[in-house]
Amino acid sequence: MQSSTSTLDAPCASLTHTCWTDSAKVKEQERELRILILGLDNAGKTTIVQSLCYGADTAALQQVEPTLGFQIHSLDYADFHLNLWDIGGQSSIRAYWRNYFEQTDGIVWVVDSSDASRLPLVQQELSRVLQQERLAGASLLIWANKQDVAGSLGVQEIAKALQLPKSDDGRHWSIHACSGITGEGLLEGMDWLVQDIGSRIFLLS
Repeated sequence: MQSSTSTLDAPCASLTHTCWTDSAKVKEQERELRILILGLDNAGKTTIVQSLCYGADTAALQQVEPTLGFQIHSLDYADFHLNLWDIGGQSSIRAYWRNYFEQTDGIVWVVDSSDASRLPLVQQELSRVLQQERLAGASLLIWANKQDVAGSLGVQEIAKALQLPKSDDGRHWSIHACSGITGEGLLEGMDWLVQDIGSRIFLLS
């Protein structure tokens, strides 16, 4: 397990669904969010976290090792303190994802857009996660990662393959194209996630 802290100023948010059904909670003093970073192995989760938290150069990001188990990173973003739980996506680890669901404010689901062959498995695992009662109120950000790779699928194709929640589901979600290597699309996705969670569970001044 690793824990670290970074600071990032945010600027804005591609296919979005919002349904205002949750009652707001007063957490004005805390402004602390618990974010789960999930997805299959090799989706690029850790690369994205490293890019967000440390802004590593391209060469360093291309050599990021897969997460075995989990790592916790802290990131100050806009007016919030985010605890990013980067959970490994190997098949042997997915069965233990449920151990990290408690008190989650947001889910970041990372998809390898360059690997169409695994999209049915990606959809299956995402569906299982969204059925978990402890995650019922969590905002969902999907990152269609690896847009820097030639032949990668676009946001519309990924959204269709994932069979994202319908409008009457009550789930707040948004999907964004991104590249963990170049950083493209990361801030836009984080803007949406933080703003959606803040509007949903905090009484903002």
